[in-house]
Amino acid sequence: MTVSGRVELMAPAGNFESLQAALDNGADSVYFGVDQLNMRARSTVNFSIDDLEEIARRCKEKNVRTYLTLNTIVYDHDLSVVKTLLNKAKEAGLTAVIASDQAVIASARAIGLEVHISTQLNVTNIETVKFYSLFADTIVLSRELSLRQVKKITEAIEREQVKGPSGNLVEIEIFGHGALCMAVSGKCYLSLHSHNSSANRGACKQNCRKKYTVIDQESGFEIEIDNEYMMSPKDLCTLDFLDQVIDAGTKVLKIEGRGRAPEYVATVIRTYREAIDAIADGTYSQEKVAEWMKALETVYNRGFWSGYYLGQKLGEWSDNPGSNATQKKVYVGKAAHYFQKASIGEFKIEAYDIKIGDKILITGPSTGAQELIVEELFVNEQKVEKATKGDDCTIKIPFRIRLSDKLYKIVEA
Repeated sequence: MTVSGRVELMAPAGNFESLQAALDNGADSVYFGVDQLNMRARSTVNFSIDDLEEIARRCKEKNVRTYLTLNTIVYDHDLSVVKTLLNKAKEAGLTAVIASDQAVIASARAIGLEVHISTQLNVTNIETVKFYSLFADTIVLSRELSLRQVKKITEAIEREQVKGPSGNLVEIEIFGHGALCMAVSGKCYLSLHSHNSSANRGACKQNCRKKYTVIDQESGFEIEIDNEYMMSPKDLCTLDFLDQVIDAGTKVLKIEGRGRAPEYVATVIRTYREAIDAIADGTYSQEKVAEWMKALETVYNRGFWSGYYLGQKLGEWSDNPGSNATQKKVYVGKAAHYFQKASIGEFKIEAYDIKIGDKILITGPSTGAQELIVEELFVNEQKVEKATKGDDCTIKIPFRIRLSDKLYKIVEA
């Protein structure tokens, strides 16, 4: 939990762009995977073991906690890799490992690395919390619980003084925003059966996000499941009842999205940061929630619902295979130079044109995801209204950019 006592906001990081976006927009902690032993092994670029020191360095500068996800099913042939990863994590000074397999938990404990229990272990009651408190200081509860059930567990932790290895009370973490899986705590085998590609080894093929036709085996009659993708839930969003989430005793709020773009991380983390701070200072309101929701709708989403938390009717299904975002990015070009004294960026336009008044997005491993409005535009040192493919243009940029940072234009979807 953060020093301020507010709920800890945990951000996803699938690459350095997203990591920097999380750091720039107010994350208290970040979680990430390395190579193949994490639940997003195929859906994102992932970091390598050699990146751990750089991740730790960047996060320590911002006083942000670092969590290595090592929560897949682990086989005997994985054990040497597991121990190597854990030792490297310890050497790099990472805060903790998120684990579900006892081999990972025991190995981390043996070298003094803090353990967090993954949602894959489906913890749903106080007695199970007590058991895992022997090994872990933070426990991610099952995504299928209601807030009433979460509060009952957090109250029991306080009442019975359930403490982890650190000697502090066990902290409860729950998912606050992002994609939901139709399977209980993510334990799905559809991808394994259809493609020999195990979701529980981070290699989900997302069968559930597709459209299907049901066939009566006796008559051959076919029914197309219309309007809804019946195995593809809408994205979880807790923003409009975040005060209730915090009141339930949640200590860590986890944002899902290691496979999503850096601008997604930037927007979602910034929005939840503002909401958490507003609750803390007493300015949280439905008017602010409405504005925050508009911001969330601009980035990738499948529509929003409250998940299982409010005890409402289950089954809020998405109505299309992709995103409902109100905005999208189109590639424009890449950075060629940055004139630091003048705060001017030079870009090579390779695709789409840009003009005065456009909203642009610049992304890069050190830059993160930065948005701004084009107020002035120069081509060949001449002030222009528009730059097109083939042009070298310069724009006033109030932050440093790096060679080959990508330039995008934000347009209505």
